[in-house]
Amino acid sequence: SFLSAVSGGADSKAVTTTLTTKWADTPLLLEARYNTAPLSNLNMKLLETVKLLILYKKRLHRHMILKKASALLSSVQLNMLKFALSLRAYSSTVHSFQQIASNEPPPSGCSAFFSVHGEKTCDAESLEALLKTAPQRPKPYLFKGDHKYPGSNPDGPVVILYAEFGKPDFQKLHEVILSKVSEGLVTYILRHYLANPSVKKVYLSGYGVELAIKSQEYKAKDDTQVQGTHKRTQTLNTHTQDCVTSEEMIYPELKEQLKELRKHLVESTNEMAPLKVWQMQDLSFQTAARILAAPAVDALNVMKDLSQNFPTKARSITKTVVNSEIRKEIGENQKVHFFKGTLGLQPGESALFINGLHIDLDTQDIFRYICNHVHHSWINNLETDHRYSSWPYNVQELLRPTFPGVIRQIRKNFHNLVIILDPTQENAAELLSVAEMFYANNIPLRIGLVFVVSDDDDIDGMQDAGVALVRAYNYISDEVDSQSAFDSVISMFNRVSIGGQLSVEDVVKVLEKRFPYVEVSSILGADSSYDSNRKDGRAYYEQTGVGPLPVVMYNGIPYQREQLDPDELETVTMQKILETTTFYQRAVYLGELATDHDVVDFIMNQPNVVPRINPRVLSTSRKYLDLSNTNNFFVDDYARFSTLDTKEKNTAVANSMSYMTKKDDGYIRPVTFWVVGDFDKPSGRQLLYDAIRHMKTSNNVRLGMISNPSTNPSAGTSRVARAIWAAMQTQSANNAKNFITKMAKEETATALQKGVDIGEFAVGGMDVSLFKDAYDGLKFDFLLSHTSYCRDVLKLKKGQRAVISNGRIIGPLEEDEVFNQDDFLLLESIILKTSGERIKSKIQVSIRASDLVMKVDALLSSQHKGETRVEYDFADDRFSAVKIRPKEGDVYFDVVAVVDPVTRDAQKLAPLLLVLKQLVNVNLRVFMNCQSKLSEMPLKSFYRYVLEPEVTFQTDSSFSPGPMAKFLDMPQTPLFTLNLNTPESWMVESVHTRYDLDNIYLEEVSKLLNVSAEYELEHLLLEGHCFDVSSGQPPRGLQFTLGTASEPVIVDTIVMANLGYFQLKANPGAWILKLRKGRSDEIYKIYSHDGTDSPADSDDVVVVLNNFKSRIIKVKVQKKPDKFNEELLSDGTEENDTGFWKSLTRGFTGGGKVEEAKQDKDNVINIFSVASGHLYERFLRIMMLSVLKNTKTPVKFWFLKNYLSPTFKEFIPHMAKEYRFQYELVQYKWPRWLHQQTEKQRIIWGYKILFLDVLFPLAVDKILFVDADQIVRTDLKELRDFDLEGAPYGYTPFCESRREMDGYRFWKSGYWASHLAGRKYHISALYVVDLKKFRKIAAGDRLRGQYQGLSQDPNSLSNLDQDLPNNMIHQVPIKSLPQEWLWCETWCDDSSKKSAKTIDLCNNPMTKEPKLQAAVRIVAEWSDYDQEIKRLQTRVQEGANHRAKQQGTGMNTRRHNIQVCVPSKEIQSLNFYLLHPSVRCSHRVVRILQ
Repeated sequence: SFLSAVSGGADSKAVTTTLTTKWADTPLLLEARYNTAPLSNLNMKLLETVKLLILYKKRLHRHMILKKASALLSSVQLNMLKFALSLRAYSSTVHSFQQIASNEPPPSGCSAFFSVHGEKTCDAESLEALLKTAPQRPKPYLFKGDHKYPGSNPDGPVVILYAEFGKPDFQKLHEVILSKVSEGLVTYILRHYLANPSVKKVYLSGYGVELAIKSQEYKAKDDTQVQGTHKRTQTLNTHTQDCVTSEEMIYPELKEQLKELRKHLVESTNEMAPLKVWQMQDLSFQTAARILAAPAVDALNVMKDLSQNFPTKARSITKTVVNSEIRKEIGENQKVHFFKGTLGLQPGESALFINGLHIDLDTQDIFRYICNHVHHSWINNLETDHRYSSWPYNVQELLRPTFPGVIRQIRKNFHNLVIILDPTQENAAELLSVAEMFYANNIPLRIGLVFVVSDDDDIDGMQDAGVALVRAYNYISDEVDSQSAFDSVISMFNRVSIGGQLSVEDVVKVLEKRFPYVEVSSILGADSSYDSNRKDGRAYYEQTGVGPLPVVMYNGIPYQREQLDPDELETVTMQKILETTTFYQRAVYLGELATDHDVVDFIMNQPNVVPRINPRVLSTSRKYLDLSNTNNFFVDDYARFSTLDTKEKNTAVANSMSYMTKKDDGYIRPVTFWVVGDFDKPSGRQLLYDAIRHMKTSNNVRLGMISNPSTNPSAGTSRVARAIWAAMQTQSANNAKNFITKMAKEETATALQKGVDIGEFAVGGMDVSLFKDAYDGLKFDFLLSHTSYCRDVLKLKKGQRAVISNGRIIGPLEEDEVFNQDDFLLLESIILKTSGERIKSKIQVSIRASDLVMKVDALLSSQHKGETRVEYDFADDRFSAVKIRPKEGDVYFDVVAVVDPVTRDAQKLAPLLLVLKQLVNVNLRVFMNCQSKLSEMPLKSFYRYVLEPEVTFQTDSSFSPGPMAKFLDMPQTPLFTLNLNTPESWMVESVHTRYDLDNIYLEEVSKLLNVSAEYELEHLLLEGHCFDVSSGQPPRGLQFTLGTASEPVIVDTIVMANLGYFQLKANPGAWILKLRKGRSDEIYKIYSHDGTDSPADSDDVVVVLNNFKSRIIKVKVQKKPDKFNEELLSDGTEENDTGFWKSLTRGFTGGGKVEEAKQDKDNVINIFSVASGHLYERFLRIMMLSVLKNTKTPVKFWFLKNYLSPTFKEFIPHMAKEYRFQYELVQYKWPRWLHQQTEKQRIIWGYKILFLDVLFPLAVDKILFVDADQIVRTDLKELRDFDLEGAPYGYTPFCESRREMDGYRFWKSGYWASHLAGRKYHISALYVVDLKKFRKIAAGDRLRGQYQGLSQDPNSLSNLDQDLPNNMIHQVPIKSLPQEWLWCETWCDDSSKKSAKTIDLCNNPMTKEPKLQAAVRIVAEWSDYDQEIKRLQTRVQEGANHRAKQQGTGMNTRRHNIQVCVPSKEIQSLNFYLLHPSVRCSHRVVRILQ
């Protein structure tokens, strides 16, 4: 393709971005081993090649790997191997074992070593001795990713070899262990360990880089000159005209399309011009038209170019004329039956399908079964009960934004919980107590009870406790109401001792107490009139077929047995409510459910609702017949049949089968039932009769029969079976059906046994003579064959029943097991939904079509199941889709993408499809899903998605510089901000650039330089959810730690109330999760854990991070018995949160010795601030200096690390040393479940307010937030000690004294005036937070909840950090600080300035004065502070230059940034860092190795 060659001219400037790992580069050979781990043959081939690879360079490593792989892999698999190596997908896996090895730790002087049950050596001769003593030591913990050598003895001692695969030391020790394996003496585990890791890092791909255009309304650029130099990134000169002309020579038939392409290229310019609103309206369609006009081979490149460089392409695109056929076809596809109906996509939305699989789809049907209310005793009714009258009734309330995890209280019966139980069972009390808890706490759940008790008429309530309870419940419901009846039932069970059973006396005592004037025997006794529905409960229970009691169902879906534990039941029910809400929201949004609709009727009308639940039918453990064989054998020759193998017998039975159907026609019936049983016994006839009844209601079904006699076949024991067979062989289908229906009735069988002639039961139209000849002269071959088939293939005992549906065996059915007409309906529904209809649609009508459906279904259904596939069907793809056809004669992937070309999805999707096209053979269709009538520029950023199909090398066989985002030929005039879009579990930071990445202004960049940004993957995130099993609620304030056996605490975290969420920063390796020492582990213990790498009952919770994917775990905790009434966040508790580990954990601390870090917290003022960009970092340093000049109390600064520049992080330790303050850099990844902001400024605003409860350790009682652009003129101890009068935080109200600004005071009118109701609107530039109170009242959780709801509307929270606390002023009160605490010239008059304690440089919407200019003019001391810091910066730089000159290396010391942690008492070797790369150092003890 020639588009990739098109770039800017000689004067263009570039912005480049790379992302590397924190850990050292890992060998490709090791990564290939993990990539091919499932392919043991290939893995062994790689092992055999090790000796050759030892001498080769990396490029030849790769060559040998691929050569060996190509012999065993298909071309697609080989390409995927190349892709995995390009992504470096298994680098984290390799490094995880490096971390595990470092925890051994390695014996000194060993580059490879054995570990035998904890004892280590690299001396091969010592292995024998270690093996002899191994049984005396415990076996080591083995991880899921461990390589266990084939042939290892699982009972022998475990020998772990730590070595680098492919090195001589590895080969030597490997051969020693192999001799032990061959003797069956050991279990051999190989863990990769690099004794001398590379100083280079792994260059990553799979992320996006955005250059967003910033508003320049307020000049926010630093005027400090950039220091340092960067080599210019090479740009390419091309000649568009020549390129297109050459393409025309290659593709003469595409001449017209190439003209359009030439037009696109020639008109494109790297400068931007504003567009009028009318010019923007059709940009989506016009961009699509431009893409569709290009040759198919280049269309994806055009889409990539247009979407990723849209701001500079937009003006050219406005000149494009859109073909009417394109508009029409896109409109047709967007109609309800296609994009919207089939895929659920609105105009402008995107989706990608590969072979029918949505790459992100994870949907489940939440309503599979009935929510039948006929036999339930409902305790409550949300729609009619007075207690819910204050709740909203309109279903549109479901669409009101709210925080995830908040259960909407709406007066509709959306959620229905039915408990079916025998009151005399031991666990009945526990289940009812959970129901009581739901009811008492106003959970929006309609609760129903079904009591299953004796239905014997001779048993009354004075004899049987169950009957007594039912009659008592009915009496109280009639006399009072159902709530009182339920309350009485709870009182009855409260009398039952733990482990005991309900008695008649328990029921009587409660009745006597509550109704003292009523004769109890009249309610419970034989003459009771409160017994009318006693039998209904049991009948309903049996009819629904839900399995053994007790049963709990949510909206008709039965819970698993393990979910009936009271603690689990509560958690699962709340989760189901949240999941189901999404289903209802979609129904309301699409207009399928309205306020005047009956919700239960809506559920009942879902297509997958059935009247009965049969666990056997619904079981996911299924057996299928293999019907793939073809032969001409039949069951009427038993001698031949008995010699066949299983597959041949299946085919013979299928060949011989005759079927009954509802109608005689050529209709393809996708559902085939074979009913198996002894039809001369009542149970077999009943099964057949129910099958016939169902078959008569459905034209999708055909029915065949297999006889399984209870005794050896004879004339006297096979009358019905022979009659059925004879009728099927001799009569028309309709006559046979009517006759067999009569045969299945009990009166017919009774008459036959009495000797009545078979001919007496003939139906009208039958050829009786022909039938009787066949019946009387019938040999027993078919019966013998059927008997043999049931025994040998179906594994049934004589007389046992079964049903076979499209090859799936359901059975054997138990003797008294009910399998009725409703079960056949359920079975049919499942087949039609999962496979039958789709297979039928692909088959042409023929005599054997129904057979073909049955056989194909059996074959496909027996295969391993993956994700759900989507059947997509579009109106047409003639005009509105890019089509790339697959190569002939090769297997291909069917890829369908739906995209609006002017969205972020298009920016990502185009490069992804380009790489996919290189990796595999594809049949690709990209459908345009455009939006019309746009009112603003749809894309305001440039974008690059970093993804390469395979590793590339330079001419010297070294790796190429690595995957890189390149923005070439960028416009010079806009102000850009650079953002990375990485996978959710990645935490990245900028580690090397001299430019201000928040304010990139290319016009000021020298022509000899380019802007280069280097980022590092600092952490992989471990996320989790935690709940208290006793309360079912998240334990707010609980702390977890993550570490290793040798260093238990490396990072820590606090659990939120929102979803019990927590996050921990880690890196590849094996980590141990613990409750933090202190209040957390004093009050709680870990009860269970899920998603971890250790057994559920293990004391140590081990989590292995060994890939780049998200890792989410679930932890349940329980209060210790003696701590049940204690709270984590009670006012009197303190949390000891100091020590050296903290400096390693939370960030970097400056000033003083480590031992001095632990100070009396009352003597430290904690100040939090955020900044992004060099200008605001400059302001931040000046703010800090102003604080330090005026505050006598020791100060500790807390900075949000996420957006700080490398320059700031390098300088801050020097400033801390100079001015003797402490600081920490804190980090928190925006949770995936919390509504994401896309603009960097709004993200930073969010961090100011949304995570205050989890950013800081519990030891910090108060935190002051001071904006970066503020000057402090007083001792902040006064603010720290200010009495907030019980409020969680205090803010300063906006000044109102500068009257000329009245027109800009938005809070004085409209929404804010109404909402505040006379209260002040507060400014967020300065505030004080009482963190103990803040956490105690769950203020953080409330703020996040409100944010989640409001942020869905892009027009709300325009000043997020300020609007949110003001919006929540009624729920989270604000204490107003005195006005002098914050003076701002924009809002405050000049006379009040002299009393100001702080001055804020807030923007002036009237003058738009630049920040720097305002700072110098407004604050007299600002310039002095600025110069003082610049002098310190100069001294620091001169010192660095002097040290570099002394070293004389001339190398860029920041390039690799090797940091060594050097505790104050001892100097540790470089090996410490190499073995502990995840450890974060205190800056006060960091030395940079030149």
